[in-house]
Amino acid sequence: MRVWVQNRIVKNTGWLIYGKTAQMLINLLVGLLTARYLGPSNYGLISYGAAYTGFFFSLCTLGINTVLVKELLDQEKTQGQTLGTALLLQAVSSVVSALVILSIVCVADRGDLTVLKVVSLTNIGMILQVFGLFNQWFQSRLQSKVSAVISLIAYAVMAGYKVFLLVLGKSVEWFAFAGAVDHLCVAVLLCGAYRRYGGQRLSFSARYARSLLKKSCHFILPGLMVAVYSQTDKIMLKQMLGEAETGYYTTAISLCNVWCFVLSAMIDSFYPVIAQAHKTDKGLYRRRNKQLYAAVFYLSILVSGLISLLAGPIVRILYGETYLPTVAPLRIITWYTAFSYLGVARNAWVVCENRQRWLKWVYLISAVCNVALNLVWIPAFGAAGAALASLVSQVVTALIAPLFVAGLRENTVLMLEAISLRGL
Repeated sequence: MRVWVQNRIVKNTGWLIYGKTAQMLINLLVGLLTARYLGPSNYGLISYGAAYTGFFFSLCTLGINTVLVKELLDQEKTQGQTLGTALLLQAVSSVVSALVILSIVCVADRGDLTVLKVVSLTNIGMILQVFGLFNQWFQSRLQSKVSAVISLIAYAVMAGYKVFLLVLGKSVEWFAFAGAVDHLCVAVLLCGAYRRYGGQRLSFSARYARSLLKKSCHFILPGLMVAVYSQTDKIMLKQMLGEAETGYYTTAISLCNVWCFVLSAMIDSFYPVIAQAHKTDKGLYRRRNKQLYAAVFYLSILVSGLISLLAGPIVRILYGETYLPTVAPLRIITWYTAFSYLGVARNAWVVCENRQRWLKWVYLISAVCNVALNLVWIPAFGAAGAALASLVSQVVTALIAPLFVAGLRENTVLMLEAISLRGL
């Protein structure tokens, strides 16, 4: 039985990785052409718009994404109600969030019509991304092959759209709409695949909505705090130093994240197996968690070392001399990957142990730390200062702050044992 489960994990992870590898190659090529065409300032402007949608992501999702796989596994006979309720809740919260974002931009960037247009267009993608919840259904069934193929098709369509814009020499506003094109394709294809693979008819239940929100609400504030230290740096860079510095910083993040789909695929495939082991074998459950943490950490350290060593040639070859200021922040921020994805991997344990309520304290500490460090280091070091603030904040989030939070201390011990390769 265990061999069969392990084979399913490997195959599921494989499909996720194959799909994401193809997406990465497409996105890397088209992204490079787009960045070169737009230049640091316009590229930074698009990142500025995306930072707002990223900041409000936790409010849009209501924390449901984190608990939905377990809910689908626990509620097999009413999966249509589970998924339909989650979709409607997220749709409403996304529309409200979009309106709030536009209100903020109208005040913060008063009179700048280009910024308003860019943010408005990125908001469309934020609303459409709610259909990504169907991915959770396929993930719960270890059928990530379907999601991988659909995501690849959507990426190809979006890439074609960007190439079309490059050929015609369109303005930055057209590129801001690219995310909406991607999410629209995903929405149409996922809905069709859900029906084809025998998904139950979707329905809404007010009673279940209250139950679902009760379980997921503990992830909203932590998610918002994550957004504070993952998105406010871009907003602060734009407001304090301009779009170009934001462009350099965003380029650094894009380069260090280009391979992180491997980590996401690994975590997504382990999630249902960890949840199942929690029900049947606590020893296996602890071992699966530690195996995941060790794999995430050491793979990240290996890749980050290579990126840091080769940062100069990578930026010069891929983006050209104009983007050379990206090298310094890239050499710093690449190391945050290991700690960032340890935090993502921890969510499986948190959901299984029902420790969601403790996360808010960890992320609150980290968010305050990040904003304070950005205020000091951005004026002094620019994009490199924002990168250093992000790295320190991720270390605090993954390993330091949880040691002082009673409900998460046990998990931090698991992480430390995994890093020291004990009990794997």
